[in-house]
Amino acid sequence: MHIMEGYLPAKDCLIWGAASTPFVAAGVVHARKVMREKRSVTLLLGAVGGFVFVLSSLKLPSVAGSSSHATGIGLGAVLFGPLVMVLIGVIVLLFQALMLQHGGLTTLGANSFSMAIVGALVAFGVYKIGRRVGWGIPFAAGVAAGTGDFATYVTTSFQLALAFQDGAGGFTAAMFKYLAIFAPTQLPLAIGEGVLTALVLGYLVKESPQDLRDLGVLDTVATDVTLAGDAA
Repeated sequence: MHIMEGYLPAKDCLIWGAASTPFVAAGVVHARKVMREKRSVTLLLGAVGGFVFVLSSLKLPSVAGSSSHATGIGLGAVLFGPLVMVLIGVIVLLFQALMLQHGGLTTLGANSFSMAIVGALVAFGVYKIGRRVGWGIPFAAGVAAGTGDFATYVTTSFQLALAFQDGAGGFTAAMFKYLAIFAPTQLPLAIGEGVLTALVLGYLVKESPQDLRDLGVLDTVATDVTLAGDAA
C-alpha cells in the first residue's frame, strides 16, 4: 500500500506528515525505553525490523500510484506495542524510499500513517481483544496481523479517495472504487500475513519463552505450557 513519490498533492503530503509526527515522536520515546529497560530483547527487535522490511518490500502492482504487499507490522505490535512499531515502520519506509524507490519521501507521511500507525494500532487492539476472549497467543496474533494489514489497505484507499475524488460520486464513490481495486490482491495477502505471523509466534512461544516473558507477552510458566500446546 505504498503510495509512490510525487503522486499525492502537496496539501495531502503536508496533512499526513503532520498527522504522523506526534506518533513518530512517541515511538522514539517508547523505543528508547525498551532499549534501556529490556536489553535482552534487542536482537528480537532487530529481527522484527528485518521482518517488516522484507515483507513490505515484496510488492505487487495495484492501483495506479500504489502497490499491494504484506506489512509485517502486526508481529511487532504484538511483541513490542504499537508505538515502537510506528518508529520501526517509518525507518523501514524511509529506507525503502531511498534504496528501493518503493514509496517516496513526499508520501512518507501518508505511507507511515496507513502502515506504521493505523496498521500497528489496529493489530495491537485486535490482539488484546482476542486474548481477553480466550484466544491463544499464536491465533490472536495471526488475526491481529491480518486485520492490521487490512486496515492499512483501507486507510490507503481513504487517502487516495480524499486526494482524487470521483467526478460524479465524489469521495464515497472514489473510496469504494479504490477498495474494490485493491481487494483482489490485498485480501489474500492479509490472510497470508496472518498465517505467517501465527506460525512465527507459535515458534517464539516454544523456542524463546524468556524473551516473551521479558516483553510481558507470557506471564507464567503454566501459561507457557498451555500456549505452546496451542501452537503445536
